[in-house]
Amino acid sequence: MLVISPVRNEWPHIERVARAVAAQELLPSRWIVIDDSSTDGTSELLLELERELPFLTVLPAPRRVADDGARDRLAQAVEIRNFNVALERAGAEQYTHLMKLDGDIELPPEYLRTLMERFASDPLLGIAGGVLVEPSPQGGMRSISIPAYHVHGALKCYTRECHRAIGGVQERLGWDTIDQTYARMRGLRTRSFPDLVSVHHRPLASADGALRGHARHGECAYIAHYDPLWTALRSLKVSKRRPRVLSGAAFLYGYARAAARGVEQVPDPEYRRFTRRELRGRLLEGLGSLGEIRSVAREQRQA
Repeated sequence: MLVISPVRNEWPHIERVARAVAAQELLPSRWIVIDDSSTDGTSELLLELERELPFLTVLPAPRRVADDGARDRLAQAVEIRNFNVALERAGAEQYTHLMKLDGDIELPPEYLRTLMERFASDPLLGIAGGVLVEPSPQGGMRSISIPAYHVHGALKCYTRECHRAIGGVQERLGWDTIDQTYARMRGLRTRSFPDLVSVHHRPLASADGALRGHARHGECAYIAHYDPLWTALRSLKVSKRRPRVLSGAAFLYGYARAAARGVEQVPDPEYRRFTRRELRGRLLEGLGSLGEIRSVAREQRQA
């Protein structure tokens, strides 16, 4: 297994992340951390860890003048571009599994071993990962809700065959939805395992940062050909997140802004048709589940 971590200014977390990788019951064949011009001491700490951990390689990311000082690096897909750079330098074809691990994710010791066992037991499993918990403003930890078919971009693992079948990971906003959709189009499964729980250590964003993130997710939905009805329904769920109501509005704003600006959507008619079919199926499934719940409630009232 090849693990790649694109990082920038992860000094508060990277040593904890490295210790967790070193404590894995199944060590990766190679772990590449590609550092994008960190300014907080991350680079120096990584070089110290590289001398200690034989499977760790530290690489500098290519300098991109256009990215210097960019406010929203996620929107520019800088992270996934650096992931692809590291894949190319490592010779990805010689590894059976390719994993992206963010520099603020602490894995439990059994994570890589269990994940490889899941891949081995299901030949059609193409993309997989665990779930995340993160610090809560009220104290303690809270889980990050995610559908079973979606895998967090922060700790996503591909089989070599799946990565090849989807044509690699696209360097654009929404990449972590696009890749999974293509995998399912190719007849492969994508799965998050709720029993594999990792810790997301990055401090929670400010209200301004959170709203910008929701708007970015709305733009992702537009790029990925999610229709307006699904987007409106999704915004109702997003509205329950902090800051309440404003989060849903930001999600809708991001979608509408992308449409108004003519942001390029995935230019593949087959992808668009497949996405719309999936969304209709999930909507009908959700309506069916709601009907069952109402039926059971009605029977209980009548009993």
